[in-house]
Amino acid sequence: MSSETANEDCLGWAARDASGVLSPYVFSRRALRSRDVSIKITHCGVCYADVVWTRNKHGDSKYPLVPGHEIAGIVKGVGSDVLRFKVGDHVGVGTYVNSCQDCDYCNDGQEVHCVKGSVYTFNGVDVDGTITKGGYSSSIVVHERYCFMIPKDYPLDSAGPLLCAGITVYAPMMRHKMNQPGKSLGVIGLGGLGHLAVKFGKAFGLNVTILSTSIAKKEEALTLLGADKFVLSSDQEQMMALAKSFDFIVDTASGDHPFDPYMSLLKTAGVLVLVGFPNEVKFSPASLNLGMRTISGSVTGGTKEIEEMINFCASHRIYPTIEVIPIQYANDALERLIKRDVKYRFVIDIENSLK
Repeated sequence: MSSETANEDCLGWAARDASGVLSPYVFSRRALRSRDVSIKITHCGVCYADVVWTRNKHGDSKYPLVPGHEIAGIVKGVGSDVLRFKVGDHVGVGTYVNSCQDCDYCNDGQEVHCVKGSVYTFNGVDVDGTITKGGYSSSIVVHERYCFMIPKDYPLDSAGPLLCAGITVYAPMMRHKMNQPGKSLGVIGLGGLGHLAVKFGKAFGLNVTILSTSIAKKEEALTLLGADKFVLSSDQEQMMALAKSFDFIVDTASGDHPFDPYMSLLKTAGVLVLVGFPNEVKFSPASLNLGMRTISGSVTGGTKEIEEMINFCASHRIYPTIEVIPIQYANDALERLIKRDVKYRFVIDIENSLK
């Protein structure tokens, strides 16, 4: 397909104001440029970011707003200079669709940390001044650099959540060498991110303990997700019994919570990685200094890491635990997400419900 194609009508669901209520919306996707890939979206994961920006929680939402940044689909057209993809390939698009492509971080495959700021997949301002619109839509046009090949035998409905929830825990786990068999991992919070941290931890050969405030999740955590241990974090006795027992902790909790009790669970030189966004992070210097411990933050990941993670999931048969829904259920899904009533990721079946 040439790069001189016309703009294309696209059907999506958009929020019109801070109520966050989504309803059908028709808009245009840009004409294919020489290095662009045009994708028929088949599935899109539902992330808490969709709640944040549809409801203007950060005060920067640009309406009409089409959310969704865990996108999976099938290539339906490529620009004249595209080398990596062809029509019919299965691909994914994650949390960003552009960056400066020229800073040290972009050159190192860490585009998410672009010094000029990466362009978010939705509610971002692209280089041409247009506002990006996300995956709650029938199609998307993206520069090939920000597309990822999904092996044909990996289910597209499972692929979407890897591109935000998956990479958000995979990238820091790899960065902090949490892939050493026999080491011990604590996972705080058992939602979309936490359950994938458990699955990665088990695939890496770690001894995995889930630290949760919800006893209702215990049975499933041990049987379905294969965690080695489940600990109720509000039970002081259970927590004290774990003192200095973890090499690593991945903290996926976005609700406000104390940090000292969790820091005390780390061994000497242990690492806690925070991937959630509580309102504040507060801990005693002694929690850090006395045990030579590290606390580190992380967001999603660069293109190099995302490709590596997708291939790792395909080869190790790691699949997110998902609830597939039609687009017409999206408003209910966002309400349930706020109440943490999902096991463990909603995925919208765009292909069969967005007509």
